[in-house]
Amino acid sequence: MEIKELKGKLQVVKHLRDEVDAAAQKKMKEVTKELEQKIEELGDLENLNQALIVKECQSNYELQEARTELIVSLRDMLTIGRNTLFGIKRMGEIDVKPFQNTCKLKFPPEEAQIKGPEQCSLWQERLRKSEWHPFKIVFVEGNHQEVIDDDDEMLRNLKEEWGDDIYEAVTTALKEMNEYNPSGWYVVSELWNFKEKRKATLKEVISYILKNLKTCKRKRH
Repeated sequence: MEIKELKGKLQVVKHLRDEVDAAAQKKMKEVTKELEQKIEELGDLENLNQALIVKECQSNYELQEARTELIVSLRDMLTIGRNTLFGIKRMGEIDVKPFQNTCKLKFPPEEAQIKGPEQCSLWQERLRKSEWHPFKIVFVEGNHQEVIDDDDEMLRNLKEEWGDDIYEAVTTALKEMNEYNPSGWYVVSELWNFKEKRKATLKEVISYILKNLKTCKRKRH
């Protein structure tokens, strides 16, 4: 904006040159010098901005590498238990428990044991089909957001036939898959804070692991 304003002043001065040539020439030199300084400053800022962008990309890449390494290395250590705070969550994988619980109400015990996992696997396969994309774009607080399309025929039928719990399990997996792997539509592992139901930070997972290691050492001694 400052450069634009200076360029405007320069044009005005040029128009006045014939009337007050000496004064105009002096003023023009001053404005031209100031303009050159501003352009130089802008160039320095652009270079700094580019350097910061590169540095940020490198940092983000290193953080993602660290998360991936933790997920691979600690897959067995961070198991999901009754009192687990942190662990590995498979984003986009449907929770089988709602299917098991609902089938227990609908079928005899032996049949329910088969039907629950069977239906869960069936819907997991449907999630992997990229041509099925039950989302819609809505405008929320000035931003466009992609949300589950409640009018989707398959989802409506699912809710009517199997109830809210199974519908919630399927749509939760859909949203996770759409967020974590919208192009490939397969399950992605993530470090997870099960207490707060969110993605875990590297700091809290590492702190949790170190705390467990100290506890294990004390028990051995």
